[in-house]
Amino acid sequence: MIEARGLSKSFGSFRALDNMSIHVKEASVYGLLGPNGAGKTTLIKHIMGLYRPDRGTVLVGGKPVYENIDMKSSIVYIPDELYFFSLYSIEDTARFYSTIYKSWNWDRYEHLKQVFQIDPKKKIIRLSKGMQKQVAFWLGICQMPGLMVLDEPVDGLDPIMRKKVWSLVLQDVSERKTSVLVSSHNLRELEDVCDHIGILHNGKIVVESELDSLKSDIHKIQVAYTGGIPAKLPEGGEILHHSQSGSVLLMIVKGDVERVLSSIKRTNPVIMDVLPLTLEEVFIYELGGLGYDIQSVII
Repeated sequence: MIEARGLSKSFGSFRALDNMSIHVKEASVYGLLGPNGAGKTTLIKHIMGLYRPDRGTVLVGGKPVYENIDMKSSIVYIPDELYFFSLYSIEDTARFYSTIYKSWNWDRYEHLKQVFQIDPKKKIIRLSKGMQKQVAFWLGICQMPGLMVLDEPVDGLDPIMRKKVWSLVLQDVSERKTSVLVSSHNLRELEDVCDHIGILHNGKIVVESELDSLKSDIHKIQVAYTGGIPAKLPEGGEILHHSQSGSVLLMIVKGDVERVLSSIKRTNPVIMDVLPLTLEEVFIYELGGLGYDIQSVII
């Protein structure tokens, strides 16, 4: 659905995107991760056709998106900071959207009134941030998009509404083959909804993988000894981080876990456990392996 190749963008002397590539499959939920300043917003604005690349290409559905009105009409963008016309109610905005989006669905609009339960005659800017975000999803889903681009999408929503919104989005992924690109710092939530992950760092996609594959490639291993901890760390994988507490050694290892465990067994530990990693931990240790300072956040 989305394919960027050799994409570069500079603002003066600052290079926001540096010959980067990204691939988002149809009917998938792709989580775009990265530290502040990594280039996530710049990438999203290219995908939305707001920026012209300095170099490289951005294709959505196999077609260039910059200045492509037909392609843009199939994309819904829900940013963190929303904008609505100051005098428009929900109904006014719906009527306006129906004139510019060919796939607008009034039946779905009426159905979703029961989900969001907000008076459609209310002016949107007078609603709370959380209710405005609900309106954005309500109207966005009614556009029947082929691609949804979401930036901190459920910030401001209560837990129940978060589940309702994600349920609606994932229903479209399953039934309508909608593709979703979502950027968020709430990695716990992304872990529940994403099937693919891309990590952006210094303007480049440095990791791109299915979530399950990504988590299976990095391992947290805890080892305890009766005597001293061996001076030489085990072989068989790239050690992203290690720490010692008394006779217990904790390691984050990237690579073939069986080779690492085999190497550890030769040191005669009394306890050896492979512990599950969260997406947040994967993100932190991947960046640590790239030289990003993570020591202050590691316990």
